[in-house]
Amino acid sequence: MTTSAAIGHGVSVVVPVYNGSQSLRTLVERVKQVMDRQTDDWEIILVNDGSSDLSWSRITQLAGQDERVRGIDLMRNYGQHNALLVGIRAARFDVIVTMDDDLQNPPEEIPRLLGRLSEGFDVVYGTPVREQHGLFRNLASRVTKLALRSVMGAETARSVSAFRAFRTVARDAFATYQGPFVSIDVLLTWSTKRFSSVTTRQDSREFGKSNYTFRMLVVHALNMLTGFSSLPLQMASVLGIGSSLFGLSLLVYVLARYARQGRVVPGFAFLACVVTTLSGTQLFALGIIGEYLARIHFRTMDKPAYTVRQTTHR
Repeated sequence: MTTSAAIGHGVSVVVPVYNGSQSLRTLVERVKQVMDRQTDDWEIILVNDGSSDLSWSRITQLAGQDERVRGIDLMRNYGQHNALLVGIRAARFDVIVTMDDDLQNPPEEIPRLLGRLSEGFDVVYGTPVREQHGLFRNLASRVTKLALRSVMGAETARSVSAFRAFRTVARDAFATYQGPFVSIDVLLTWSTKRFSSVTTRQDSREFGKSNYTFRMLVVHALNMLTGFSSLPLQMASVLGIGSSLFGLSLLVYVLARYARQGRVVPGFAFLACVVTTLSGTQLFALGIIGEYLARIHFRTMDKPAYTVRQTTHR
C-alpha cells in the first residue's frame, strides 16, 4: 500500500462499456485482485454507453455482489470520451484510472501508472510497446495523435492512450464543460502540463471486436481539431494568403507579358485553372469556418455531453 500512500487515499477505476458483457466479470475480478494489494479505498465505475447486449444486466449483477462496483447507465450511445466524462465526474477518490473494457489494457499494469504518478506528475499514460490493432485502426490512431499534437504538444500526444491515471483534482478545470464534443486528453491539458508515460503491456483482444472504425477515429480527430484548436482556421488563413500571392503573381506575369509582347496570355485553359484553384481554396476555407459555426450552434443549443438513465448507487 506504499503506492497509495504516495498518491493519495484511494483510486477510482473508470471503464466505459459498450457491448462488453462477455469481459466484464473477468475485468472486475482482475481489478479487484490488483487494487486490494494497492489500497483499502478503491472503486470501479462501469459506465454503460448505450450497449445493445446484456452489459447493463451484468453491471447491475456485479454491483449487487460488491459495493465497490458502481454502475451508470446512459440513455443512448454517446461515445467513449463522453462516457468517460460521466465516470470521471462520479469518481470519489483522489486518483482516477481509465481503461477500456476489452482487457487489452491489463489491470495488472495499473500499479506502474500509479508508481509514476507518485513521482509528482498529474497525468500518466500507459503507452503500449506494440499496439494490437489492425492496419487501418493503427493508421487511424496515428491520425488522431497528429490532431492531438496541435492541442497538447508533440511529446505528450505521442504517448496518449485510453489507459491513463491522473489526479482527480484535475477534473476541476472542466467541471462546467457541457459541450457535446468531448476529448478527455484535451480537457486534461486545461488543468496541467505535468504529463508523463510508462511503457505497458497490451494483450490481444479476447472478447468481441473493436467498436472503433477508421472512419470513427478520423471523425474524432477532426472533432478535436475544430472543437479544441484554432489550427484549421490558421491553415485556412495561410491558404488564403497563398492563393492571394498566387493570383498576384499571375497578374504580374500577365502585365509583364503584355508590356513585352503587346498581348495577353491566350487560352481558356489557363483562365479555367486559375479560377478553379482560387475557387477551391475559398470553398475549403468556407468549409472550415462552417465547421466552427456548427460547433458554436451546438453550444448555443446546450446539447448535453450525456444523459444518465439510472445508476446502481445512491
